[in-house]
Amino acid sequence: MTTLDTAIDPASPAAQANRTALLERLAELDAALDQARAGGGEKYVARHHKRGKLLPRERIELLLDPDSPFLELSPVAAYGTDFPVGASVVTGIGVVEGVECLIIANDPTVRGGAVNPWSLAKTRRAGEIALANRLPMVNLVESAGADLPTQAEIFIPGGRVFRDLTRLSAAKIPTVSVVFGNATAGGAYVPGMSDHVIMIRDRSQVYLAGPPLVKMATGEDADDESLGGAAMHASTSGLADYLAEDERDGIRLARQCVRRLNWRKTGPPPRTSRPQPPKYDPEDLLGIASADLKVPFDPREVLARVLDGSEFDEFKPSYGTALVTGWGELHGYPVGVLANARGVLFSAEAQKAAQFIQLANASDTPLIFLQNTTGYMVGTEYEQRGIIKHGALMINAVSNSTVPHLTVNLGASYGAGNYGMCGRAYEPRFLFTWPNAKSAVMGPAQLAGVLSIVARQAAAAKGRPYDEESDAAMRMMVEQQIESQSGALFLSGRLYDDGVIDPRDTRTVLGLCLSAIHNGPVKGADGFGVFRM
Repeated sequence: MTTLDTAIDPASPAAQANRTALLERLAELDAALDQARAGGGEKYVARHHKRGKLLPRERIELLLDPDSPFLELSPVAAYGTDFPVGASVVTGIGVVEGVECLIIANDPTVRGGAVNPWSLAKTRRAGEIALANRLPMVNLVESAGADLPTQAEIFIPGGRVFRDLTRLSAAKIPTVSVVFGNATAGGAYVPGMSDHVIMIRDRSQVYLAGPPLVKMATGEDADDESLGGAAMHASTSGLADYLAEDERDGIRLARQCVRRLNWRKTGPPPRTSRPQPPKYDPEDLLGIASADLKVPFDPREVLARVLDGSEFDEFKPSYGTALVTGWGELHGYPVGVLANARGVLFSAEAQKAAQFIQLANASDTPLIFLQNTTGYMVGTEYEQRGIIKHGALMINAVSNSTVPHLTVNLGASYGAGNYGMCGRAYEPRFLFTWPNAKSAVMGPAQLAGVLSIVARQAAAAKGRPYDEESDAAMRMMVEQQIESQSGALFLSGRLYDDGVIDPRDTRTVLGLCLSAIHNGPVKGADGFGVFRM
């Protein structure tokens, strides 16, 4: 292995300026995370505790093995929308009885844990991750069902959550549900379609329709316990497999269920159980990415603070130099890396990437994509040289690669470069974003400029004078709009990634993801589509 050197001076003015800018973005992230952790607010949290009930993160903490990590996913879902940050549900990956599990916990302090469009999207993403990575799923259920004012947006697509539960079971990926309170209407189908169901005496109430709706629909007077209580389901309907005495007992029984799964990972283990840490301080990562996305940086500086021992064997280092490709290990797992070095992707970079992706598939090696790209090069010369077909070559390779992909947006992710570097549409197993990063069709100034040029040409074609004052106002408005809509928190709020992360946590987050991925087999593609040569 070749050990990477560093040219970064953390005390330099440029590094300090970058660090200051990134810390400002991290402060914004922390504020959003605080909103998510606050749930429905002090009033509803206090009411919940007064009833002797635990909050979702308290339940998760008791479920997990002591001192084990929890990788929370989509923590700022719904940020910038009319719904609470966090989307009234907590999802993530944690270790239960030595088994990595995908955990979903409703937050009953937010409208009783009712499901809104963003909590539905977040729950569905969690199900995708569980299926793709073969992770047992544990649902910590307390939900009033659908958020009725938004039922038109969630009723029809909401059925996929229950379909996904049955597909997990069919794939021999176990599902466990613990019901802590109400599981009404659609919420009742979560335990109904789980492999293992735990209910809590005098707490759990699981029914398709509560007493008021039953009265309206049938005229029957029914009480909560006989209609859907835990003791009834444990003794009469058979929906409950285990009857817990309280919340902590329910969590104990959930851990017991996971312990008895006889779960085994099917992917290859890491090459070493004691990987060497990087040679350089991860604190330096705050000063590497430029505060100005137009200023490129060397991704090898990031790799030197992420890969085991800072060791990296570069592939084609002198060819297609705007894209860095090569091999390394991360927490003992072999990985291939594709990292943008100078933003723009040319034909050579696209061809180099396609070959490297094929090699990774031939050796069953997971791929890490580090995005910082403005897209593929444009212009007459590059079109004539075949930039479209070479970009298609790279995108074909990404699309049909079957080894696991992990993507991190370190800076810019614009245009078709987002696709070639395995953006969300190309289904990486996990995708995370640094807080300084942006993603859009193109940069704000470029997009506003294109609209201005088109408007000028339209006015000229009609023989009309062009209003320069209106043009300036339009450009300013468009730039501000694109600037706000391309930011990391905005995009993460809409689940275009799996979370905005502190750059210093990049190695840890990728290591947790690689470990989760190896619950399932890691196998390269047997073939690709037709490559345009």
